[in-house]
Amino acid sequence: MITPFIIKALDKKASWVVAILVAIAILVPIANLALPRDSAFHIPNYAISLMGKYTCYALLALALDLVWGYCGILSLGHGAFFALGGYAMGMYLMRQIGTRGVYGDPVLPDFMVFLNWKELPWFWHGFDMFWFAAIMILFVPGLLAFVFGWFAFRSRVTGVYLSIITQAMTYALLLAFFRNEMGFGGNNGLTDFKDILGFNIQADGTRAALFAASCIALAISFLICSGIVRSKFGKVLVAVRDAESRSRFFGYRVENVKLFVFVVSAMMAGVAGALYVPQVGIINPGEFAPANSIEVVVWTAVGGRGTLIGPIIGAVLVNVGKTFFTAAFPEFWLFALGALFVGVTLFLPKGIVGSVSGLYGRATKPRDEHPNLHSAAKEAAAE
Repeated sequence: MITPFIIKALDKKASWVVAILVAIAILVPIANLALPRDSAFHIPNYAISLMGKYTCYALLALALDLVWGYCGILSLGHGAFFALGGYAMGMYLMRQIGTRGVYGDPVLPDFMVFLNWKELPWFWHGFDMFWFAAIMILFVPGLLAFVFGWFAFRSRVTGVYLSIITQAMTYALLLAFFRNEMGFGGNNGLTDFKDILGFNIQADGTRAALFAASCIALAISFLICSGIVRSKFGKVLVAVRDAESRSRFFGYRVENVKLFVFVVSAMMAGVAGALYVPQVGIINPGEFAPANSIEVVVWTAVGGRGTLIGPIIGAVLVNVGKTFFTAAFPEFWLFALGALFVGVTLFLPKGIVGSVSGLYGRATKPRDEHPNLHSAAKEAAAE
């Protein structure tokens, strides 16, 4: 069952993407760790952290493209799944601190000691084990997506109404995680991490390994998405996107199709958040902000929704621009982002990849002969 799926997923384009991501996962850490600092090809440590963050954003954009580009579900709440995966990883990292915290408590994180918590909350148990945290990284976003999608899709909530509800869900989680009594660090969130799997999280080798893991996770996720959209199920997804009522008339359980792809997308977003947290060193309720989810939509639209590779390119390009633009003109970044989104919508409605693919297709397509001339030639040959 797995082998045919992989063969179907690895078309020519997908093979190139996966190969490039694997090569980056190998070559960039080598350029960071093995090459001397005075080498022209040496990549500094700060660049590794930035590139790792961009890769996590690319994975998040890919997750959104699966539901928006191929199923027509414009989710404005994928930042919630990203943040939940990040909190699951943050809880594991906090449990690894032990007595090295400010207050030296072997069990309770520092913020709980500061807030006079007497014992560890029940939902923190198990996060001292990596395998349990890894399961929660997938399970918690997937469970939220399943519960939300079960009610929303079976109620046939679509279009802008569904988008508003997903944004409301994200904002509700933002307000909840800001509260100290929730047990997630309140406004400050979770930070001051020490180790991951026994390795110093600040070490150069650990940062390089996290970057490589992010690239591999992106490659695997791209392979999964490619397999889904190239399968018969992928054709059903596109049918639901383009003609939901007609698909339902033909007997397809549209709500089940949407629910499946929504849960898969949420789990991918959770993985992106989990890889993001140890590389930036903090997770707080700000990650639930609705503006973050809207930014993901911008990345996907800029790159080209419904292309898989487009959102990856869009996420990297927009965030590289954000890094330089916020350093030079921080007060104008949001205006620039809005102008970018409006400009792409007006002049590149298919995004960068979609527009380039369309131009290339028209350039390489043979010019059709004039029908009248073609008919005349056939008649002349017959005579």
